[in-house]
Amino acid sequence: MASQTLLDLLRSRSAVDCDTLDASVAAELGPFVDCTCNQAIACFELQEHRHKELLNKAAAIAKDASPRYPDVKVETLAVEIGMILLALQVYPHLTGFVHIQANPFDSYNTVKTVAGARRLVSLFQEVDSSFDPTRVCIKIAGTWEGLQACRELEATHNIRTLATTLFTIEQAALAAEVGCRYIAPYVNDLRVHFDKSYTDPSPNLALCVASQRYFLAHSYSTQVLPASLTSAAECMKLAGVQHITIAPALLRELAATQTGATSPAAQAHSLFDDPSIAHAPVPPKLSYLNDEAGYRIAFTRSNKGKEEVKLTYAINTFCDMQTALEKAMKTVLSAAV
Repeated sequence: MASQTLLDLLRSRSAVDCDTLDASVAAELGPFVDCTCNQAIACFELQEHRHKELLNKAAAIAKDASPRYPDVKVETLAVEIGMILLALQVYPHLTGFVHIQANPFDSYNTVKTVAGARRLVSLFQEVDSSFDPTRVCIKIAGTWEGLQACRELEATHNIRTLATTLFTIEQAALAAEVGCRYIAPYVNDLRVHFDKSYTDPSPNLALCVASQRYFLAHSYSTQVLPASLTSAAECMKLAGVQHITIAPALLRELAATQTGATSPAAQAHSLFDDPSIAHAPVPPKLSYLNDEAGYRIAFTRSNKGKEEVKLTYAINTFCDMQTALEKAMKTVLSAAV
């Protein structure tokens, strides 16, 4: 019998997505189902010298497109186009969706989030007219306003959405109610990726299992796509989740580890195989669709407010990355004058 790697095993139980905009990773370890990204991933990727030509192309397209989007700064357009150009390089190695994250500065504005999502889909077609716009999924922060934007995008504009920066069952329940295609529970506080001295004291693996069981029990089509993983062992503990997005370093570790190894990842047992979890009662159906006040207090009260702090940190961090991207694009745009 041929040897099996942990990545092979994980792929046999879950749809594996790549959490990167580096096309070489997708080519090396793909094909993947979806490709996920955010402003932080884009910021780090676009700093690579090999993308100088791509940056210039994004700036040129943004200048040309700017008159059609008079309410949007040209550097904001250039950032969005830069992310799209990177995503299109990964696209040949995917069988599913390309995920692009909405502007984090619009996280508390439903109208702007909807407009931004529609703009992103249009820009995909402007950049590549042959691209199928139904293969785009817009990642939107799991705020009340963001989830209401998901509701409109899914129901009115036929645009697929993912509720990101998700830390609670209340967010998951509302995301399902509004019709999101996916939710992305953050297993670890985003801070772990920016503060090397910090370790999340309680990775939220259980929320991934609880959300999937909740959706299935209440006949929702929303799928669970965990993010913000920090170890191969965490990935294997979630084998059986519907989707999972994994960063390059962890993908390579999983691909290099045999199932019979003695490493923590190879010895990890999936929470989806834990009978105490599988037979635990599923919470009754929650409904916040038309109850903003009820949702906000339930979210604020979740885990004594700790999850709300994580959401605020994540949005702030992505705003910082958006600002850095726009600053870099302004430099490129100025040089192109």
